[in-house]
Amino acid sequence: MDSISLVGLTLALAAILVGQVLEGGHVSSLIQPTAFLIVIGGTLGAVMLQSSVKVFRIGMQMVRWVFVPPRLDHDALIAEVVRWSNVARKEGLLALESQIPAIEDPFIQKGLQLLVDGVEPERLREVLEVEIDTWEGHMKQGARIWEAAGGYAPTIGILGAVMGLIHVMENLSDPSKLGSGIAVAFVATIYGVGSANLIFLPMAKKLLGVIGTLTSMREMLVDGLVGIANGDNPRIIESRLKGYAG
Repeated sequence: MDSISLVGLTLALAAILVGQVLEGGHVSSLIQPTAFLIVIGGTLGAVMLQSSVKVFRIGMQMVRWVFVPPRLDHDALIAEVVRWSNVARKEGLLALESQIPAIEDPFIQKGLQLLVDGVEPERLREVLEVEIDTWEGHMKQGARIWEAAGGYAPTIGILGAVMGLIHVMENLSDPSKLGSGIAVAFVATIYGVGSANLIFLPMAKKLLGVIGTLTSMREMLVDGLVGIANGDNPRIIESRLKGYAG
């Protein structure tokens, strides 16, 4: 669990709600199902319109990374690569074939299999870097649907506000309906601006950061596998890979 994401979201929402109370308002006045439906439904529809099914699915699946990111343990990966290097130096590259079934990550499996198959170091790097670039592109497209949502939500919030004001104008003769129409108008704007700047845009930045770290780890892995293919000393490989961890 990425606790800072949970704390940040809680703090942001609490600040708004506490501010509302301190100003003498009621929290219940910020709860408007109609405004929520207009802003969230409209934003979701706009994002779906601009995206392919594959990109939209990737973006939705990545939401869990905001609170439960994938394992990002540089030291563990470095230790594993160094272990493979030692095995390769003592027993040969073919001895690494027995390591492949225990690996869950398909990318690592592919890299180790190419190494076992005796692919030339530069060819090995070329093949894996193409896969990294493709994977990174797909992941970034998925993350950017939330960036797009952050752009659409405020505008749709204004749309909801205009709709609320239209409702108010249509019922000027009935004072009992004026309050609800004005509430929807203003709350829709709050939902639009608030969801964009407190949820959607921060989510997109967080996901892009996770993708960047995962990409760096994959590049580090490729460097390590190429070092093994070249027959580099395990200590040299370890020293070089630690540069990626910063």
